[in-house]
Amino acid sequence: MTNTDVRSLSNMRVRRAAISGFFGSALEYYDFLIYASASALIFGRLFFPEAGATGTLIAIATFGVAYVVRPFGAVLWGHIGDRYGRKLALILTIALMGVATFVIGLLPTFDTIGWAAPVLLVFIRLLQGLSAGGESPGSTSLTVEHAPDGRRAFFTSFTMSGMQFGIAMGSLVFIPVALLPEEALLSWGWRIPFLLSGILTLVAFFLRRKLDETESFSDMRSEGRRAKLPIAILLHSHWRTVVRVLLLSSINIVGTIFNVFVLAYGTGNGIASALMLTVVTLANLTAVVAAPLIGALSDWWGRRPVFIIGVVGSAVSMVALFMSIDTGNIPGIFAAGILGIGIFYCMPITVGATWYPEQFPTAVRYTGMAVGLMLGILLAGFAPAAAQAAGADSTMWW
Repeated sequence: MTNTDVRSLSNMRVRRAAISGFFGSALEYYDFLIYASASALIFGRLFFPEAGATGTLIAIATFGVAYVVRPFGAVLWGHIGDRYGRKLALILTIALMGVATFVIGLLPTFDTIGWAAPVLLVFIRLLQGLSAGGESPGSTSLTVEHAPDGRRAFFTSFTMSGMQFGIAMGSLVFIPVALLPEEALLSWGWRIPFLLSGILTLVAFFLRRKLDETESFSDMRSEGRRAKLPIAILLHSHWRTVVRVLLLSSINIVGTIFNVFVLAYGTGNGIASALMLTVVTLANLTAVVAAPLIGALSDWWGRRPVFIIGVVGSAVSMVALFMSIDTGNIPGIFAAGILGIGIFYCMPITVGATWYPEQFPTAVRYTGMAVGLMLGILLAGFAPAAAQAAGADSTMWW
């Protein structure tokens, strides 16, 4: 095989990995957004009607329970990915995630089977969390290993771009659903976004089957250097790196506050739910385009400065967003949301997708990325419920 053939094969593999990461993350975060929207706007009435005014709080809390099992999913999928292959782990995570989301669209509600309905909802939400514990960490680890030096962040950025695309698509799907008459919304309309996830699942599953294992993992396997228990080696020799990734990835709190709590907060302050969903959609569509540009910038300028600018900008933008909601400033809501999420928040999460796995050796890369990231975003899952429980008082933000 000539050098040209080798380069062509390498380019094909990294493109497949990037496209697979895009659609896998699109499914993961489409699921994230439609569940988040439903929990903020609908699930309180469907699954917790006897809770009265606290139904929305309880429903939003069910969104957070998935984050509790994400670290366990990180250990499970990380073990499979580091021991048996990235491809196998990614196929299994996408299958579990897609089936769980589709089944939510078939669930009977409280009026039909009583308390069994919210129990089933929480159980399936836990399965979603288990699968999410290995999805984006596996996609980014695989892409980092396939990508050439100097372009890692660019190719890995497509996983993050897919994440924002999935959120945008979830918002787009929910806009006409939210505009349905209440009777139609509560009877069948809310199910449509969950059932549509089956299409994304099939696309992502097909792409995953076409993936090749990375050269670094294949070499490690052929040389007998695979870790028997990756988590043990990780905690013994790389725990400082896990803590570093944990702290850096706590920036994901910004994403869950924006995509979940802002919906409830905005509608509670008289802003139409369709308008708030439109803001979420436009902000995340902006990030779809911005992510590859930010990745290329990170390859050229460095990970750290791009990450820091994004963190600072995210904080300022979120304060501006809540102030705009409080005052009913619609242009301000759009500007703060699009700039804050589409540009500033996109910077640290895009950089992190490459920066985090780069810090771990091949033998524990999947496990290290997954465990560090999932522990870091654990608080993010309950941030919307904490904000809701605090009484949605705008003064809590500044």
